[in-house]
Amino acid sequence: MSAEPNAIIAVFFIVGIALPIVALSFGRLLRPHKPSRNKSITYESGVDPTGDSWVQFNVRYYLFALLFVIFDVEAVFLYPWAVAYDTLRADIGIFVLVEMFIFILFLLIGLVYAWKKKVLEWK
Repeated sequence: MSAEPNAIIAVFFIVGIALPIVALSFGRLLRPHKPSRNKSITYESGVDPTGDSWVQFNVRYYLFALLFVIFDVEAVFLYPWAVAYDTLRADIGIFVLVEMFIFILFLLIGLVYAWKKKVLEWK
């Protein structure tokens, strides 16, 4: 006797919504609540904050972070491919290797583009 797929999805959906609500409500009941002025001040490594909180950062920080994420995701894709390479090669042949070279080629083209636009240089 099998359960209906919609019922299973509904149960997962209800549990997925109920679990965080129950956990956060339980935490709210257990934690101490003693607000004070010192607790509401922004914490900057133990130093009292000075100046305006709306500071504009150089866009290069975001570009470096984006490039890091791109190459970090590349590593996430490369690892399972490398682990399963022998099995995949036996099943579908050289296509697996060519596919990964194309993937790496696209990333290298993006890196060369960023290099030519001097995104990687800090001034």
